[in-house]
Amino acid sequence: MSDPLETELRQACDAAAWESAATIAIRGYGPELVTFLHALLRDPCQADEVFSIVCEHLWKGIQKFRWHSSFRTWAYAIARNARFSHARGVKRRGPTTDSVSALVQQVQTETAQHLRTETKDRLAEIRAALEPDDQALLILRVDRQLSWRDIAQVFEDEGASTEALDRRTAALRKRFNRLKDDLREQLKG
Repeated sequence: MSDPLETELRQACDAAAWESAATIAIRGYGPELVTFLHALLRDPCQADEVFSIVCEHLWKGIQKFRWHSSFRTWAYAIARNARFSHARGVKRRGPTTDSVSALVQQVQTETAQHLRTETKDRLAEIRAALEPDDQALLILRVDRQLSWRDIAQVFEDEGASTEALDRRTAALRKRFNRLKDDLREQLKG
């Protein structure tokens, strides 16, 4: 069964409708990427800044995307890498166009409203105690239901060998099982 958003993105890319494809991607995956970054960074201002960087990278890099993974997986890898670049102090150049800025602002505003519920606050509190990579693993597997292979691609360098992805997949599964056990203990206490 094919994901309709992925299909729509693929059609736009195949037609070389790059601006349309980038808009579809940001509208479709933007809310979950913003949520992902808020959970990892624990600072709404920084998360919004990194999300702007992610959108810029998606907008500029979409023509180079080769469909070796799902677009969604690629977008999460960009988000994770942007988080690390931001932490190292790499400066961004700013949005490419006003339409990108407006789209980024729209997604951030809509997602911020969703993030303000009591349940989300409690979950954020529990996740805030986790290491960033553990948070990322939990979000990608539980919240986003990515396959283990897709998660390995997010954590591994682009173009990694099949063997490297297999090793990373096995390691992430073990890490996830330990994380689940730790969370169960925390929830009991």
